[in-house]
Amino acid sequence: MSFAYIVFDDNIIIEPKVEIFILKYLFYFFMKKIKVTRSYQVTIPVEVREKLDIEIGDELFVRVEEDRIVMEKVKKELPAYKVGRRIGEQEIEEALLRGLRRALIG
Repeated sequence: MSFAYIVFDDNIIIEPKVEIFILKYLFYFFMKKIKVTRSYQVTIPVEVREKLDIEIGDELFVRVEEDRIVMEKVKKELPAYKVGRRIGEQEIEEALLRGLRRALIG
């Protein structure tokens, strides 16, 4: 297959028909088409779940950007303490309770 292109100021300009072919190829191999169910749910394709390490119970942020829906995995937050600092039993219990509360309530 031959491609028709023009090089202009170090940029490659591809013929429109070829560009459409390339975009369709990229869409087919790199984008997954999913369907919205009757209750407005979608299934995240296995390739995406594996790549982002999404598991049952994980939370996602959802936002709208122009005409797109963007979903991002919520990063799990762990309490951080300075190295060498002594941590008391009460402080550990409070951190555990905060984490449990966040897991149950959200």
